[in-house]
Amino acid sequence: MTEGIMENKTEAAAQKRAAWVRKCIYFAAGMAGLLFGLDQGVISGALPFISQEWGLSSQEQEWVVSSMMVGAATGAIIASFLARGIGRKKSLLIGASLFIVGCVGSGMAASASMLIGFRLILGLSVGIASYTAPLYLAEMSDKDARGKVISGYQLMVTVGILAAFLSDTAFSYSGDWRMMLTVIAIPAIILILTVSRLPDSPRWLATKGRFAEASTVLNSLHASAKIAEEELADIKETLKVKQAGWHLFKTNKNVRRAVFLGVLLQAMQQFTGFNVIMYYSPKILSLAGFSSTEDQMIGTVLNGIVFTLSTFIAIGMVDKSGRKPALKIGFGVMALSMAAVGVCMSMLEGGTAPAWVSYFAAVMTMVSIAGFGMSAGPIVWVLCSEIQPLKSREFGIACSTMTNWITCAIVGATFLSLVDALGSAHTFWLYAGLNAFFIVLTMAFVPETKNVTLEQIEKNLMSGKKLRDIGC
Repeated sequence: MTEGIMENKTEAAAQKRAAWVRKCIYFAAGMAGLLFGLDQGVISGALPFISQEWGLSSQEQEWVVSSMMVGAATGAIIASFLARGIGRKKSLLIGASLFIVGCVGSGMAASASMLIGFRLILGLSVGIASYTAPLYLAEMSDKDARGKVISGYQLMVTVGILAAFLSDTAFSYSGDWRMMLTVIAIPAIILILTVSRLPDSPRWLATKGRFAEASTVLNSLHASAKIAEEELADIKETLKVKQAGWHLFKTNKNVRRAVFLGVLLQAMQQFTGFNVIMYYSPKILSLAGFSSTEDQMIGTVLNGIVFTLSTFIAIGMVDKSGRKPALKIGFGVMALSMAAVGVCMSMLEGGTAPAWVSYFAAVMTMVSIAGFGMSAGPIVWVLCSEIQPLKSREFGIACSTMTNWITCAIVGATFLSLVDALGSAHTFWLYAGLNAFFIVLTMAFVPETKNVTLEQIEKNLMSGKKLRDIGC
């Protein structure tokens, strides 16, 4: 009797310890997501003041916005080598340190060229974080909660965007764009302090032959020693493939298929046009007829609130209803709402639109944001962290993350030019058509991976199953 009570107490203590370790890991990864979101959101409110002070043209504004994405694409490539060579933990620490340098430097910039240079450094940090954090979470999460956990990371991205919008609004009354760009360095300090106390990924430790350390980490993540042993055995099984990265990509068609899918998913995510709304929200609201800075900033904050709240839908759906249904619904919502915004812009361009058209355009913009937040925003990152084989995971996720930032840079660097060349209505109709096309691509290529272990997904992929079936 006494022995049974002691076993129960030991098991309860193990469960409590495992829960605490996971919470710390999720908090740290969430802080990385917060940095990602802060940097994405902050430029939206700061750009009008920077443009006014330095007299920037449309093209120069696009460079200020898109320079961060160019840096992030480079950071994603660097992160693949860092994560493989020194581990996920140290990579996150380097990313956070660069973030502080980029924020302080941007706030002190004396010219547009200097600002672009420091935003490139910020991009490096965000590229490292956006690559490493989902990878780290995927490798440290339980299979039954993996989607929810990685969606939680995306939620912190949305919280970061909203926090940046709120901060921008607070500083907008004084027009102090330098403080807008500098103050977001504070969470990076918290990230450094948190990550320094965390373990590294057991899967990375295993790739380095450090099985004893991997076993220790797995035991800290699981209340059951048996489950930890089984997971370590699965990891060792996947390590029997001797090639990795680029070499495996060249020689194995199934790895190439996984990389293709990751690249496709990230391109789809960016060409929804969501980041057009995030980066140019005040500009879009001005096109919709809201001329005052106060109205534009309030609208921008409302967009951030909608984005944050809609991400909770994804967190609730992703491990229950699944990844694929949410993507199809989200792309459909974005296609319809973007088309509606285009109709409103067409009426406004004609100069005879009634007052309600401006408000309807603003509401449809929020609906589009909600469609993204409940689907492509978090779920693409979930899928990209799940579909890559262990031995080429760093390479595969580097390719997809780099694609995310390259396509994001394209979107950021072309929106104002598209509006100048095509008009705002045709620009939004273009994005509506792309979203409709993405529904077709989702049905043809995207798998359902809920409640499936990473090892099983890999086995299905390597056995030659169609991409849409590798989660079966």
